[in-house]
This record gives sequence, C-alpha cells and structure tokens, in this order.
Amino acid sequence: MTYYPILLDLVDQRCVVVGGGEVATRKVEGLLACRARVTVVSPAVTARLRRSIDEGAVFWIDRPYDSESLRGARIVIGATNDEAVNRRVFEDCKALGIWCNIADRPECCDFILPSVIRRGDLIVAVSTSGKSPAFAKTLRKQLEGMFGSEYAVFLELMGRIRKRLLAEDHAPEAHKHLFETLISEGLLEAIRVSDERRIDALLERTLGPGFHFQELMEERMTSVESQVEGGEDTCTRC
Repeated sequence: MTYYPILLDLVDQRCVVVGGGEVATRKVEGLLACRARVTVVSPAVTARLRRSIDEGAVFWIDRPYDSESLRGARIVIGATNDEAVNRRVFEDCKALGIWCNIADRPECCDFILPSVIRRGDLIVAVSTSGKSPAFAKTLRKQLEGMFGSEYAVFLELMGRIRKRLLAEDHAPEAHKHLFETLISEGLLEAIRVSDERRIDALLERTLGPGFHFQELMEERMTSVESQVEGGEDTCTRC
C-alpha cells in the first residue's frame, strides 16, 4: 500500500467514533484537539468519555451501532471489541462514501493515523504504512527530544511577521528571502535561549524598523504547550 500523506481540516466537521472503550476514548480526544464535532456511538463509555459528554464536548448516541448514526459524517472511526460490528461499520461507510478507519484492522481502513508530535503549529508525523506501529511510536519518542516548545513560538512569530508583511501590500513571493534569512541567521536558536535582544536585532536587520518580538507577540498564543499524540495507524497492541 502506498499512502498519500494529507492533513485534514476537521474544524466543526461531524466525526463519528463507534465504540466507547479506551481506544475509542483516545480517538475522540485526538478529534477534539482538532475541534471536530464528535459523536460517539456506544451503549457504554469510559469515565473520561463520560466527562466529555457531560461537559457538552461530545454527543453521545447511547445505543448499539446502526448505520443511521453515520449520516452526515466526514470521517468515521470504528473502535469496538466486536469484529462483526467493526466490519459492518466499514461496509456501511463504503456504501455511504465516508472515509473510515477501523482500529487494529489496516485492511478495513481508507486512511491510517500516524504517530504525531505537535509543537504549536508544527506537526511531525511518522508512519510505517501500518507495518509496525510499535516502531513508529519508537521513532516518535526519539524525535520528541529534537523539537521543544521554541518551535511553537518560532512558528507563531513567523506567522505574525507574514501577516504584517501581507498587510503592507508586499507580494508573497517577495517574502521568501526574508524568511530564509531569519532561519539561516539563527532566529530559532535565539528563541530557544530566550535572547530577546538578539531576536529584535535580527528582526530589525532583516525586516527593517518596527519589527519587535514583544510587539508582534503581544497577543499571546492560546497554547505553546508541547503535545504528543499516541501510536501510529490502527494497531493498539503491536
């Protein structure tokens, strides 16, 4: 199988998770992090899922699975401990033209879920195309130490610089060498060591007067916390 890597915008999109156990809980939490509208279909759910339901973050269909639960879904994840139900979910999704992922069953997946590291807007995904989720998890752990919270701050700053340049009627293609200079001159490292004087000097030297770190960052990020998502693909055991 040769997969096509893709990042999906699931904000306010209806996503259905069939199942209410620990695997389903992890899938729900990943979807909520992407601000999807999540529906869980299961007669029973974990305590963590129940809290999300009680808080109104998740809609719960408190009954056994039926195909009507899938209507209007952008993607569906099947995560029950009943193979017959999982197979039925996959077949129903095929009939309805909905992308489907069945946990621990790559042969019943239109897409697989990589092992992911998040640092703000930076997303590093590792996949073995379903061959060894355990190895993908190992690689992810090795990479975690390479990417600290400075990457979140760096990308937030670069985004704000880009927004200001565009507001000043700069042609987007004219920005390329400016950003390449900021990168090659060590902006990321200056952020890592919190050297604000060095940051400001680099910004002014590259972009001109009026570009200051604190001014650009005064609207604080909602979160620069490091986030790590779970294992790759569909397998929860290997």
